[in-house]
Amino acid sequence: MLSDDTFAARIDQVLRSRVLDPVALIGDLNLRPPTAPLDKFRNAVLARLRLTRRDVSDADWEPVLLALDWSGGQSELLIGRHHDCDVVVDEPSVSRHHARLVFRDHKWILYDLKSTNGTIVNGTLVGRCELRPGDYVVLGETQLKVD
Repeated sequence: MLSDDTFAARIDQVLRSRVLDPVALIGDLNLRPPTAPLDKFRNAVLARLRLTRRDVSDADWEPVLLALDWSGGQSELLIGRHHDCDVVVDEPSVSRHHARLVFRDHKWILYDLKSTNGTIVNGTLVGRCELRPGDYVVLGETQLKVD
């Protein structure tokens, strides 16, 4: 549990700093299993930490091209670390079944499957969103560029 002052100070630190040291920010906290309402906040903070460590514009963090069929030839794709996924991302920070893509009405819709590290599209943590060519999708430590 954090006091209101400690919580506010740490959120200010996240929002002010361009580069954060996660250990300095949360290293002294007792990481008990979070309750359901805190789970989303924790994932959002961790996602923000990942993005500040590796900005989408960093030259050393090349995106992997995710070429989607926009003609409707395939209606669903499963993305994750497990071998039964349609798109396998061999990265420990990606959940076994991380996200599902569904093609409806000539649009690809991404659904996060309650992944441990969340799904970020163009810098925003999402649960569900429409994908467009040129979008950047971050799954754990892997960045995909939608085409």
